[in-house]
Amino acid sequence: NSDSEEVLAKGLCERIGIDGSLTYQPAGGEKVKSDKAMPTHTEAIQFVIDALTDPETGVVKSLDEIGAVGHRVVHGGEKFASSAVITEEMKKAVEECNDLAPLHNPANLIGINACEKLMPDTPMVGVFDTAFHQTMPEKAYMYGLPYAYYDKYKVRSHSFVSKRVAEIVGVPYEATKTIVCHLGNGASICAVLNGKSVDTSMGLTPLEGLVMGTRSGDIDPAILEFIAKKENLDVAGLMKMLNKESGVYGLSDGVSSDFRDLCAAADEGKKPAQIALEVFGYRVAKYVGSYAAAMNGVDNIVFTAGIGENDGDMRERICGYLGYLGIEIDKEANAKRGEEVIISTPDSRVKVLVVPTNEELAIARETVALVK
Repeated sequence: NSDSEEVLAKGLCERIGIDGSLTYQPAGGEKVKSDKAMPTHTEAIQFVIDALTDPETGVVKSLDEIGAVGHRVVHGGEKFASSAVITEEMKKAVEECNDLAPLHNPANLIGINACEKLMPDTPMVGVFDTAFHQTMPEKAYMYGLPYAYYDKYKVRSHSFVSKRVAEIVGVPYEATKTIVCHLGNGASICAVLNGKSVDTSMGLTPLEGLVMGTRSGDIDPAILEFIAKKENLDVAGLMKMLNKESGVYGLSDGVSSDFRDLCAAADEGKKPAQIALEVFGYRVAKYVGSYAAAMNGVDNIVFTAGIGENDGDMRERICGYLGYLGIEIDKEANAKRGEEVIISTPDSRVKVLVVPTNEELAIARETVALVK
């Protein structure tokens, strides 16, 4: 409800392209999870709309009751640094950025087009969150490449994580050093100094930084030439490998890109799955350490997103590398899942928190503000 900000229903499509499941819960009702084949995002959107308009459990009688639809859009290029009502021009700009966000932008456009087709008279809003990271200094966002590429093409580090860090952390920001660990199928680390982003692990595209679900994260660029020659791959083939066949999925020898599957396989003694989890945790800890150096200290470390909020074992694994910062974890608090909690002990020198994201509310507020 856009007036009261009351949640009428919530849900989640997961494992798109793997096997597919839809979780749906109307306010005050039971949470129902159903397995549904979702080869692509088009099917996922249809299932969401079916759930919302279901005669028994739906929360709207028809799509006419929906006043606007907010879409999180990963990358809109230089033109869209903030939210905007979606136009054909915007969709064209987003499509032009497909090569910068190959896993997200095509899917974002599918969602927009599907909703436009079903609700042709309903305003659609694209919510971009790149503005937060415009405060990064040159020393953080420039690459060691010829300057002409920055001058001509704006080749620089951006972030594609739709998080309003200042809202999430919930601590005074005027004089704090906070590292936000957004750990999901896409993962990134952000250094926030006095409320401003000063560095982020994702780069020109979401491929840089941490090892992710299917993305490689940081690698030696010379590997590309080596593999291209050995496997007879062109640039498109290399990018497909780096974006869709790498990360924990590749490291686990194809077990899964879903951390729940990886944990189950690791518990069964499957070595590649164990290695994938170890590499993921190690990379996160290294980035946290580098951002503590970048800010000359850290007051708070915040875990958020699917893995950050729900995987206590991974949080403990990461913090195990950070004892030199004076971090001590409260095992009982860390066992909690999906709730806002301080997981460090009272005498820990750095406060460690779990803060669930409320990305949907942020998108809804932006959408309502623009449509009104």
